[in-house]
Amino acid sequence: MPGLGACLDHVGIVARDLAAAAALYQRLGFQLTPQARQQGPLAEGGASVPWGSANRCAMLRRGYLEIIGIVDAALYDNGLGAFLVRYEGMHILAFGTDDADAAVARLRVAGLEVPGVKPMQRPAGGGIARFRRVPLAAAPEGRIQLIQRETPELMWQDPLLEHPNRALALSEAVLCVADITEAAARFSRLTGVPARPAEGCAIFDLPRGGRLVLCAVAGLSRLLPDLTPPSLPWLASFAVETADGNQAAGRLLSEHGVPYTIDGKRLIVAPEAAGGAACIFAAS
Repeated sequence: MPGLGACLDHVGIVARDLAAAAALYQRLGFQLTPQARQQGPLAEGGASVPWGSANRCAMLRRGYLEIIGIVDAALYDNGLGAFLVRYEGMHILAFGTDDADAAVARLRVAGLEVPGVKPMQRPAGGGIARFRRVPLAAAPEGRIQLIQRETPELMWQDPLLEHPNRALALSEAVLCVADITEAAARFSRLTGVPARPAEGCAIFDLPRGGRLVLCAVAGLSRLLPDLTPPSLPWLASFAVETADGNQAAGRLLSEHGVPYTIDGKRLIVAPEAAGGAACIFAAS
C-alpha cells in the first residue's frame, strides 16, 4: 500500500549518557557516525532551531541503529526525558515510507491519530540530512513513526556501511505488549501489512525488508529467555544480519569482554550489556 510502512527504517536506543552508550556500541563492533545535534521547528510552520538532543548512528546497508541522548538540558529534549522516566533503552521504532503526505491521509482514514508531517534535520555526510516524519500522536510504546527520507544519499555513504562486526542490515525488532490483539490490529493499520500469527506472536513481514514481532510476556520468554520487561509495553530487542556467520561479532564480543549467549544462528547480547535492549546478531 503506497505511503505506508514499507520497511524497518531504524530503531532508537535512548541513553542517559550518550557518550557512554556510543562507546558501548563501538565495543559491540559497530562503526558510528559523528555526534550530530538535531533540529527542527518547535511549532507548526516555525523556523528550524537547535534541540537539546543529539545522536550517533550505525548505518547499515538496510536500515540503521540510532543511539540518542540529551546533550543540552536547557533546550527542547525531543521527548527523551519522558522516555527515560520509564526505562533506558529502545523507545524509537520507525518504518520507511516513500510518501509522508499519503501516509497521513491513509492513517487518518484507518482511524489512527497522527498530527501530520513533522520536518526534522541534522548534519550528516557533509550536508544537512532532512526527514519528513509521521509520528503517532499517542503511542504507548514510545516514538512510533513513519519516516520519509529526503536526502538518503547523505546518510547511507559507503565508508559508513563497513562495520568491524560485519553487520549488514537491520532485520527485526521485538515489541512485548500486554494486549497482543489490540497492538497487532493497530500496527497492521500503521504499516499496511497484515499480521502473521506464529507461536503466540504476531509477525509483520515488511515488503522492503525487516520485520516486527509482537509478543506477550509469555511469548517473550520463548523468544528471549530470562528477560524481564521493566514495564509494558517494552521494545525488547533488535536484530542485525551479519555477512560472515557471526564470526567477527563473536570474536569482537569475546575480545571486548561483552557477555553473550548462543541460540542456534544467533548471538544474543543481553539488554544490560547493550544499552537497555537486547542486541541480536543473526547469521544470514
